[in-house]
Amino acid sequence: MYKIVGVINYIVVIFLNAFTDLGHKIIIQDTIFKVYDGNTQVVLTAIVNALILLPFILVFSPSGFLADRFPKNKIMEYSAIFAVVITLGITYAYYNGLFLFAFAMTFLLALQSAIYGPAKYGYIKELVGTKYISSGNAAIQATTTVAILGGIIFYTVLFEGMYRDTFINEKEILQAIAPLGWLLVGSSIIEWFFASKLPNKMQEASKRHFHLKRYLSGAYLRKNLKTVTRKREIFEAIIALSLFWSISQVVLAIFGEYAKSDLGITNTIYVQGVMALAGIGIVVGSIMASSYSKYFINMGLVSIGAFGVTIIVFSVPFVQSLPLMAILFFLFGIFSGFLMVPLNARIQYLASRVHLGTILAGNNFIQNIFMFTFLALTTIFAYYGMHTKLLFYLMGLIGLFLSYMTLKRYLVDTFWAIMGIFGSLRQTYHYHGLENIPKEGAVLLLSNHVSWLDWIFLQLPLKRHINYMMDKDIYHWFGFHAFFKKGETIPVSVKASKDAWMEAQKRLKSGHIVGIFPEGKICADGELNSFYRGYELIKPEYDGVIIPAFIDGVFGSSFSRYKKGKKAFYKRRAISIYYGTALPKETTAEELQKVIQNMKEKYETK
Repeated sequence: MYKIVGVINYIVVIFLNAFTDLGHKIIIQDTIFKVYDGNTQVVLTAIVNALILLPFILVFSPSGFLADRFPKNKIMEYSAIFAVVITLGITYAYYNGLFLFAFAMTFLLALQSAIYGPAKYGYIKELVGTKYISSGNAAIQATTTVAILGGIIFYTVLFEGMYRDTFINEKEILQAIAPLGWLLVGSSIIEWFFASKLPNKMQEASKRHFHLKRYLSGAYLRKNLKTVTRKREIFEAIIALSLFWSISQVVLAIFGEYAKSDLGITNTIYVQGVMALAGIGIVVGSIMASSYSKYFINMGLVSIGAFGVTIIVFSVPFVQSLPLMAILFFLFGIFSGFLMVPLNARIQYLASRVHLGTILAGNNFIQNIFMFTFLALTTIFAYYGMHTKLLFYLMGLIGLFLSYMTLKRYLVDTFWAIMGIFGSLRQTYHYHGLENIPKEGAVLLLSNHVSWLDWIFLQLPLKRHINYMMDKDIYHWFGFHAFFKKGETIPVSVKASKDAWMEAQKRLKSGHIVGIFPEGKICADGELNSFYRGYELIKPEYDGVIIPAFIDGVFGSSFSRYKKGKKAFYKRRAISIYYGTALPKETTAEELQKVIQNMKEKYETK
């Protein structure tokens, strides 16, 4: 992906934009932290965050229109020029000690980001294509997080170095740290330079026109919201992201006061440092999410991320140790990456090219409506004296709802994601011939059988779920039956298999993948058992093919039936799975066995 022209410049632009925005926000927040205490501090911190969110709500329609109407690289370039002007104004405010003016400039800096936000994220799909859409989102999420992390550490350390305990008000503090303003200006200028080098990836110029009257009357808002909600999965992904970001905003807004009042921490470096570890976690989580989405957008990670975030938020009020708190925030970041990368990639993937900007702007709009509302409620609760611990518990309850919501939609995907994560701890997978699996249409997938986990190995690289045929007695195991049913497995009995083969044919006619191990049992000696002819009872009255598969590298592991010698349970294994070329639907068991035997002789590890 990084060999694509423009990718490096794009990443630099993303980094500098977030670094600059965060820099000013940190300076304002640290000033509030030094001057105010208690609920006043929480309220002012919430207002700062609200000023950052409000522009994304106000410019929903214009930003979406710009991203769909004009080349996205140009929008980023002109936004960077706007940022230079704004940071010059911020620097002026610092030197003159104008706290309220600098406070208000937070809104303008956020407005610049809101205008180019849809173009920034829409450019990912244009620049790297759908092939690298998960990796692209992971890279941008990681870059943004590193920028935020770097901004927190960089500007907080400089702020603390310039701060003196003798300062008594905001004016004295701003005038002391005023030179930091030139760093903001310099970052904006460099951002503009790299933005000007981005290639134009717009395939076709749009001829849309923006009418101010329709914008002011709300006509654009109603129309664009209909566009956003048209595809249910896109809308549900946006709601999930909105709930996540709302929880995150509240946690970050109240942690400073919680650290000060309950943990006795008064140094902003420690406070911001703990929160910055969430940023490191997001980088790690984003990279991991990209790795687990190597073959497709792995939506099962979303539920894992939501559940993890919820557990962390509930745990924070019970932790009194700063090192343990740092670990919690780091884990919070990892689970956040699991949640954000797949959801953002899925939204971009499902959105049509002509409406991509509008949908991404709608994503920003809805997310910021949620975050603004949550911060407003946080401000009200803090004003009336609600303890920060109760706010953590409330966010945990929201997290429970988010976990339920995502698990309900991605339950089966979640199971496979968990299998993939745990499997990767002990095994390395190498898949060959994935191009032989049709993107759509019926597939009868027939493989050799060497371990208890073969069904997992075959499924992991496939977005399409395999409908496995399995022994009826196992299908009805207590506690597992509901799971097997949800996984759309097909129970088959040796004594009465006719209905099972009819059901398999029905699934194939519906365009599913049906998986069968023709050997009927796990091999005990590494050699192929005789293939049963049962699958031949599936009438070839479906539009599809037979795909043979060979699994290598599992025999002799703890999950095989090989009995000789010690099995190194913790030994990391390299497992190779080969998907052969399509065979006619009429292929017999004898012919199939010869094909897989040939694959075994060709690929088996010597």
